Amino acid sequence: MGFADRIDAAISSAIRQGQAAPSPGKLASALHYTVTPGGARIRPTILMSVATACGDDKPALTDAAATALELIHCASLVHDDLPCFDDADTRRGKPSVHRAFGEPIAVLTGDSLIIMAFDVLAQAAPSDPTRAVQLMSVLSKRTGMPNGICAGQGWESETNIDLSAYHRAKTGALFIAATQMGAIAAGQDAEQWEELGACIGEAFQVADDLRDALYDEDTLGKPVGQDDLHGRPNAVTELGIEGAIERMRDILSGAISSIPRCPGEAMLAKMVTAQAEALTPLKWRADQATASRE
Repeated sequence: MGFADRIDAAISSAIRQGQAAPSPGKLASALHYTVTPGGARIRPTILMSVATACGDDKPALTDAAATALELIHCASLVHDDLPCFDDADTRRGKPSVHRAFGEPIAVLTGDSLIIMAFDVLAQAAPSDPTRAVQLMSVLSKRTGMPNGICAGQGWESETNIDLSAYHRAKTGALFIAATQMGAIAAGQDAEQWEELGACIGEAFQVADDLRDALYDEDTLGKPVGQDDLHGRPNAVTELGIEGAIERMRDILSGAISSIPRCPGEAMLAKMVTAQAEALTPLKWRADQATASRE
């Protein structure tokens, strides 16, 4: 079974457990709505890639780790879209959860997915309690304060923003979690995998800044121009379009260099390259080149 099938099957199983009767129907429906369709599933794919590169000797634990990470990510999107933050009408090409179900259900959906993430890891713990506890620790640190995605959102309410800390927490945190949790699930030390996750996260943030500036809502499946609208720091403002693209490629080159020695080192290098191709707005550059020749 490929990574995508493993991830979807594990997430579907977790959601079905969360919908078990008796349960409030609207909230149960919102859980499924939030995780389906699943987008690119970039973070759990990275996690599984690292685990596989390190041997993946406990695939059920890897599946649980990937599921927990994606549930946290989905929860963060629900909360990010709320009126008190981005007030986004769409997400992944359909109405955001608070538009489809109302704000109270959206808040509860995000909260429920966060709790579900840790429950998934708890259920998998009997297969290897030590690794499971380590997975919970990494996920909690990369979700909450002071260095998790909650901190990243919190920086946006500050007058003076530490740009490096902001990007590392808001975007980089769950990518660091992905590489570290993949290593832990396969019985490897987490610390040496932090730099790879941080590099991928930084590259993803730059790419997201580019997409926000260059693409339209139909292409992204969510509102565009959000950085300018909310006055957020971003790479396009700082470096320009071409500069931001080159910066992202430099970061990804560093990511490949940071891959720890492991049986699947070459496979991981290909994975990082594939992510670069998926993230870089090459279509935009091609369109611009064509337009300039016409």
